[in-house]
Amino acid sequence: MTRIESVRLRQILDSRGNTTVEADILTESGGFGRAAAPSGASTGEYEAIELDTSEAIASAREHAVPRLEGAVYVGDQRDVDRTLRAADGTDNFSEIGANSAVAISMAAAKAAADVLGAPLYQHLGGAFRGDNYPIPLGNVIGGGEHAADATAIQEFLSAPVGAPSVQDAVFANAAVHSEVADILAERGVPSAKGDEGAWAPSIDDDDAFEVMDEAVSTVSDEFGFEIRFGLDVAAAEMYDADADEYQYRDRTRSTDEQIEYIADLVDEYDLAYVEDPLDENDYEGFAKLTDKVGEKTLVCGDDLFVTNVERLSEGIEKGAGNSILIKPNQIGTLSDAFDAVELAVENGYDPVISHRSGETEDTTIAHLAVATDAPFIKTGTVGGERTAKLNELIRIEQNVSRL
Repeated sequence: MTRIESVRLRQILDSRGNTTVEADILTESGGFGRAAAPSGASTGEYEAIELDTSEAIASAREHAVPRLEGAVYVGDQRDVDRTLRAADGTDNFSEIGANSAVAISMAAAKAAADVLGAPLYQHLGGAFRGDNYPIPLGNVIGGGEHAADATAIQEFLSAPVGAPSVQDAVFANAAVHSEVADILAERGVPSAKGDEGAWAPSIDDDDAFEVMDEAVSTVSDEFGFEIRFGLDVAAAEMYDADADEYQYRDRTRSTDEQIEYIADLVDEYDLAYVEDPLDENDYEGFAKLTDKVGEKTLVCGDDLFVTNVERLSEGIEKGAGNSILIKPNQIGTLSDAFDAVELAVENGYDPVISHRSGETEDTTIAHLAVATDAPFIKTGTVGGERTAKLNELIRIEQNVSRL
């Protein structure tokens, strides 16, 4: 396999109009890869550190690029990522920035795939994947940190669990998004869009549950397969550690009340997925909730696990959750993300590959979801940087079906 010849870094815009890092990698044999780092709004305390874009680029050029150019074989992803960690010298990429690191890591994988003449998912391991494709979770109603004066719960997610194909699932999510808009209009509720393009109406959580329940039921009947829905509670954003309570718009809940509340919602609405239902440090609360509803739904840790094998190991030991959200930029490299997936699967946890609120047109996570045989992928709602991933999934499915 050929060595990395050059690494170029630049600032580009993400979906929020903020700058982010894009990396180009050219190999000695002419292979090319380009990738861009996403950025989160609702971020966990234990995530890898994202630096100011210009600072991240300057530091990566100084510390990482000289170690990569002419020295590292592009096809050895772990060597690429070890080199990035060695160049950084910290546990959380606070020297070169996780935004520079993940852009370089993903660009190297794409360059290696280009050299091989193989699709990225196959280079990442997709040649040995199962027969299933990830079900896209579509963000339909958004609040929390993504929209002011909307729901306290951060995301209400369409989950087309009965879809016979990725294409059907993608189109179903788009239909749910449209149906929610129609229902809100019928109720006389104006609705702008939030950070990720989801509807952000000025309604409370109870009303949002009614709207989602009606929308998925209507679209399910139209499409002829089962559509459920799920949540990203983003409870760490609600949690007041001093008062030991969760602060909703119109009330507070103790930890025990929060566990009962989420468990009741799972039962009442047959939720397919519940992400971050409790604070990012509450392994015990996650374990209690998992014991109650883990046979019925995915209890997914995002801020709890932050794609980190050490935090996931602690969760496995304590029985906290049964699923982990995988965000490569949360940990800094593709190798670290794969390690988290591998540990999760070995211990019966489902990996869910995810975008971030600040996104680009980069499609790496679509290939990552296919390569790891993940049951779900979060790509957000209907919008250019989100549909880039969804459309790529449709292409991958069609291409694989021809083999």
